[in-house]
Amino acid sequence: VQLQACGGGLVQAGGYLRLSCAASGRTISKSAVAWFRQAPGKEREFVASISWPGRTTDYADSVKGRFTISRDNTKNTAYLQMSNLKPEDTAVYSCAASTSPLTSRQNYVYWGQGTQVTVSS
Repeated sequence: VQLQACGGGLVQAGGYLRLSCAASGRTISKSAVAWFRQAPGKEREFVASISWPGRTTDYADSVKGRFTISRDNTKNTAYLQMSNLKPEDTAVYSCAASTSPLTSRQNYVYWGQGTQVTVSS
């Protein structure tokens, strides 16, 4: 499966963005989907995950209450709605899909190219 993330950009602190993760080549049905991010000089970190078909979600403490992960299974696409953005949210955001339908913070096997999110203060 190929994953393509898009929707990043430059936004002021307090602003919002919605990232999309479109799957092609294979459906992401029966797969959990997650978002990760990597800031310059830092390790990649888990942001959020959603189960198949979407009843369960999991968030990193740093984004809980500000970010919302969702999926549209008819469009084979997942989303990350980000609000009240902070400069520390600046990173390259990547989406990933699992071979399991359950939410997880690791063990993702399909990865897409990232999209840059930059939050100015």
